[in-house]
Amino acid sequence: MASTLRLVVPLSRRLSKNRLVALVPEKFSWRGDESSHNTARSGSAFRRFSSDKPLIPGIGLGKTSTGIAGIPVDHDAVPKIIAGNQALLDKMAQSDMPETAQYRINVEAIARYRIKVCEENFDDPEKVEELVECGQVEELVIQAANEMEVLDMYLESRLWEKINPNVEIEYDPDPMEDNSHLGVDEEEVKR
Repeated sequence: MASTLRLVVPLSRRLSKNRLVALVPEKFSWRGDESSHNTARSGSAFRRFSSDKPLIPGIGLGKTSTGIAGIPVDHDAVPKIIAGNQALLDKMAQSDMPETAQYRINVEAIARYRIKVCEENFDDPEKVEELVECGQVEELVIQAANEMEVLDMYLESRLWEKINPNVEIEYDPDPMEDNSHLGVDEEEVKR
């Protein structure tokens, strides 16, 4: 009796020339007509969507995994990065944190840069990842959410008031000139 081997590929990984079947929440509206829905189950969250560009496995809409446990692929990550970082900027603008607070200066600079990169490369998440150099776009969404939690704590505790900006920092530009703190004889170092 001959047996046949059947390869079963999850719907989220089936690729064709210009179509990808993906598991996405019903609330999202993808390009394509409503008749292209998968009809295997009534009320299914499976949808077909098309792209003008050919799908390349592992890139863009062809990306099926982040390779990071617990972080699923998010094809809408770039607009979420923009929204998350804009929310950080808005919250800081509405707060009474002084514009001279170093935390505010740093977070605003990072948020503005990420928004600029995302707006310039809206349809190219790989380029966003390359320019930001802080992980995958899915991680950048998480970073913005985490920073919002830190900002809430910072504002609630008014931590900028607890920082003394007049602290004298001890700085030794050439530690090889003075090795007395190491217990090393200067003459031995020169030999």
